[in-house]
Amino acid sequence: MHVPARMTRGEHGHILASAVSLVVVGVILLTLGLGMAVGIIGLFVPILVISASVLLILLLLRQDEWIAVALLMLSLYVDWYQGHLLLTPVLTGALLLIFFLARSPQYNWSKPCALWLWMLYLVLALFPALEGSLTRYDAAFYYPNIVCGAFLMFWLGTVLARDVRRLRRFFKILAALATCLAIITIIQDRTGILLLGTTRFDISLASVSNYNIFQGSNVYRLGSFFVNPDWNGAFFATLLCIPLGLCLDCLRLSGKIFYLTQALIILPALLFTYSIGSWASTGVGILAFVLLSRRMHYRIGIALFIIMGALILLILFPEQIALLLRHGSDPTTLMLRNGAWHTAMRVIQAHPFTGIGLGLQAYMRRAEPYRVPEQYRLLAHPHNSYLELGAMAGLPVLACFVGLILYALGRALCNWRRIDSKQSALLGGGIAAIIALSTNSLSVNAWTLPPLAACGWLILGLISSPLLSAEKNKDNEKGITHELTHAT
Repeated sequence: MHVPARMTRGEHGHILASAVSLVVVGVILLTLGLGMAVGIIGLFVPILVISASVLLILLLLRQDEWIAVALLMLSLYVDWYQGHLLLTPVLTGALLLIFFLARSPQYNWSKPCALWLWMLYLVLALFPALEGSLTRYDAAFYYPNIVCGAFLMFWLGTVLARDVRRLRRFFKILAALATCLAIITIIQDRTGILLLGTTRFDISLASVSNYNIFQGSNVYRLGSFFVNPDWNGAFFATLLCIPLGLCLDCLRLSGKIFYLTQALIILPALLFTYSIGSWASTGVGILAFVLLSRRMHYRIGIALFIIMGALILLILFPEQIALLLRHGSDPTTLMLRNGAWHTAMRVIQAHPFTGIGLGLQAYMRRAEPYRVPEQYRLLAHPHNSYLELGAMAGLPVLACFVGLILYALGRALCNWRRIDSKQSALLGGGIAAIIALSTNSLSVNAWTLPPLAACGWLILGLISSPLLSAEKNKDNEKGITHELTHAT
């Protein structure tokens, strides 16, 4: 009589994970259906239903890298652009639960690095989040996304980075997403139409008078789905080094040309945002990428890209470059930005430990007594992620936040040193992206904007994952075993 073989833990996990995923998506669809029935959910219901169905299919096929990039797109388009904010953290938490249940030797599981510091960050930020939740929007903005959402995204990146091959696949999909969004921004500049735009944020050129480059000018700074052009520019500045890393990593000439073309498409989209801070952070990111390039021909290739990109922009967009330089030297913009920073510093001096509350409305109201004359209008944040956390949540939360970034960057550099020099361009591109995002956060709230924070923490979790070091150690053990066997 045939006795059926016992299922392994991995098979049990896959079955349980499939059941949980069906339940999660079922709950989402049921919630959407009830919401549509009572009329509390708008026209975006079909988008959510399609998104949930696609995520389920990708999950059952274990296309984990596609799922991660899909979460980033949901964070940008549904949570941020449509203004719902909570979908991505919930789905990320559910996805981590499914991955935990489905863990196996093929799909490893790992805890995020500096878990104790993450727990301290989550606890310390809770009181400022409660103090700043003057509106439902602020309650959903900061703690679920900037604090808890950052932890979940970082953990997801840690789990996904099982080997360099998966890291490469994720970067390929992410570079494709950045290229698509760059094309959408370029089309918006040429036609004045935002593809897939909605009435909630009508960002056609006829309606963004708040983002015209000068008073009375008919040239507009483009924000695309990020709404604000500074945030759109921060996104392109962060991801520019990803296709460059793929270009240096690829062995085929056709692949190098393809990824180089992606980077060259991102450049004019970055130009159309007219964001000086984004261009400055782009320069810092490329400089870091050069320093992280172990081979001389890699550095020569980056130098050639800089020359090629500069020539293309100078030949095709001379007027836009002139406007960018003029915008960067506008005294009123510089005065407002300096005033915002000085106001935030005064708030930190008055409330160094707990801040005035994690909330946009809370900052507008409670920072008013400390406003300096150079900040000639009310602002909901100080246009600096580090000053924002310090003023709103206090210096202990800011110290935890900076410590988490620095610790993870240190782990990423350790992985970069241990990895094969032929594959180091991938990790170098990821590290350069985080450095660019961190630099941009000095002039705008990049690390404290939900879609940018989700992207940054996911990349940081991937490049700092201990699974990459474990993979290198396994390769070394296999090589030693092979050499001993051959010698015997």
